[in-house]
Amino acid sequence: MMIPAATEEQAAIVATVRDFVERDVIPVAHELEHRDEFPEAIVVGMRQLGLFGLTIAEQHGGAGLDLVTYARVVEELARGWMSLAGILNTHVITAYLIGEFGSEEQRRRFLPRMATGELRAGFSMSEAQGGSDVQAIRTRARREGDAYLVTGTKMWATNGARAQLVATLVRTSTDREPPHRQLSCLLCEKGEGFFAGRTIAKLGYKGVETTELIFEDSRQPAANLLGGEEGRGFSQMMAGIEVGRINVAARGVGVARAAFEHAIRYARERHAFGRPIAEHQAIQFKLADMATRIEAARLLTLAAAARKQTGQRSDVEAGMAKLFASEACQEVVLDAMRIFGGYGYSTEYPIERLYRDAPLLIVGEGTNEIQRLIIARGLLARDLD
Repeated sequence: MMIPAATEEQAAIVATVRDFVERDVIPVAHELEHRDEFPEAIVVGMRQLGLFGLTIAEQHGGAGLDLVTYARVVEELARGWMSLAGILNTHVITAYLIGEFGSEEQRRRFLPRMATGELRAGFSMSEAQGGSDVQAIRTRARREGDAYLVTGTKMWATNGARAQLVATLVRTSTDREPPHRQLSCLLCEKGEGFFAGRTIAKLGYKGVETTELIFEDSRQPAANLLGGEEGRGFSQMMAGIEVGRINVAARGVGVARAAFEHAIRYARERHAFGRPIAEHQAIQFKLADMATRIEAARLLTLAAAARKQTGQRSDVEAGMAKLFASEACQEVVLDAMRIFGGYGYSTEYPIERLYRDAPLLIVGEGTNEIQRLIIARGLLARDLD
């Protein structure tokens, strides 16, 4: 898949985000992350830049930009602080779902407010007893007149406390065949019977909340059934998760790039045995491998975004990008810590934060073990065609 060259407008947007990160994110990220504090002021800045409407169509108040530009923007955000890319991720997935599968009424009702960031959205599939096994979910939506009564508990909801609208995978039937036709996507609005439960403490990925979502006979309008037809939720959510995996891959590139930039700067400044450690071959080998992994991860990520933008099925490509970029990120950050030595382990330097953030990318948005299954099965299916 050819990666389209950025237009002047797209390049200017990425440059604007880069400047925003340098000016408003990097100087405060270390302190906010260690306090596990939600970055209110930064999010206001993201709204002002139009990032919440980046991929929403212009007719609905967004910028109407492509997923390749989105991936480049996510890389810049993650380079400054990975949590910012997570704040954006579930919102953009839900906007994609509504734009791609929603009714015209749903688009008019939700997308203009989502484009401005006035309405913040989340995305929820996982449950305590079923993460990767999506078809095992138990959250039930029972039709009652012009509404659904939703009961159940979701887990690992990024932005769970702040999202007012959550694209939620629910079970609307128990006897349809094949089993995935028993699942539907409801655009659930916070209110009586639907609220965030406990916040889950995490190793890294601070500053953005990860919560339970609890439904206690929550009454949701039938008009909020995505696309207006039951039984399509599984395929809809899988299409949306491809957008999420592109986000995670781009995060991996951004975090790895941050680690590399810190490492090469430190290697030039730090002296050992009478010369900068950058002049020692052992360090040069590490820097060469780090830069190569980052470039390969970036190209895979942009290629997956380009394919997804064309409307083609992209489970293999998004899975490859997410798998490679997240593993490369882990390796690059560890190499950066080795270059820093003891200072890399100190909370005074940013490497330990990057080191705590990187593992999320390996298990988030589908574990890398699941990615390998998706990639292999997808390749075998294509080979049979």
